[in-house]
Amino acid sequence: MNAEPITYLNAYIEGIGLLGPGLSGWSNSQAILNGLQHYQPSKTIIPAPELLPAAERRRASDIVKLTLATSLEAITTAGLQEENLPSVFSFSNGDGLNCHTICEMLASEDRQISPTRFHNSVHNAAAGYWSIATGNMATSSVLCAFDASFGAGLLDALTQVVVDHTRCILMASDTPYPEPMFAKRPIPNNCGIALILAPQASQKSLAQIKVSLTQDPADQFDDVALEALRLAIPAARGLPLLQALAQQKDRRVVLDYLDDLRLAIEVSAC
Repeated sequence: MNAEPITYLNAYIEGIGLLGPGLSGWSNSQAILNGLQHYQPSKTIIPAPELLPAAERRRASDIVKLTLATSLEAITTAGLQEENLPSVFSFSNGDGLNCHTICEMLASEDRQISPTRFHNSVHNAAAGYWSIATGNMATSSVLCAFDASFGAGLLDALTQVVVDHTRCILMASDTPYPEPMFAKRPIPNNCGIALILAPQASQKSLAQIKVSLTQDPADQFDDVALEALRLAIPAARGLPLLQALAQQKDRRVVLDYLDDLRLAIEVSAC
């Protein structure tokens, strides 16, 4: 009996953004992911969102600042500042601090929620701030798939690249809840990854990826601290892919997705 052919989603990576505990940007993190520099966990430092107007900058939450930081790094390294990019935002939680504050207010005697709190509570708030900051008017998708959010976001972005034959930027980010919700959803720190995906090779291409579904086990890091980070934050499930990209060699990577289904990625350096 002939085996069924494997269906791939194929794209080229042109830009990468990364920010997380002990990972201060893609360019600064490649040596760590390559095993050439010791990984030292530390609190994620998110830069101020300078592209936002002053009023929006004051209102911006960590999820907005984190998304802007990773996406702007990816866009800048790819040289696509003027590009009108379709976008996919994937968060397993959304704005945890804002959710916590609203719950506190609803549990108090004064239940009047400020307009800023309210508009930051919707799951697509970061997409709105991102559009204001970048002037980008292309379509955005905003999704959530709990621990599978990185994989779901990657599949969504790849589908747009393949079907619409257009570049697309993926932004996968997560921020912590304060207590008491932290006890039920213990994400320890801020972490985000951004990828610019293109339908064909160009001078900007860093690597080609071919993505399919598999039941093979997900790749794990030999470094205990990096592996703990990968498991602790849903957005960090994409770190083994970034490790392969940092190594700049052909490699197969398997990423966590659903309980019984994972993503197999054939990475070919350009």
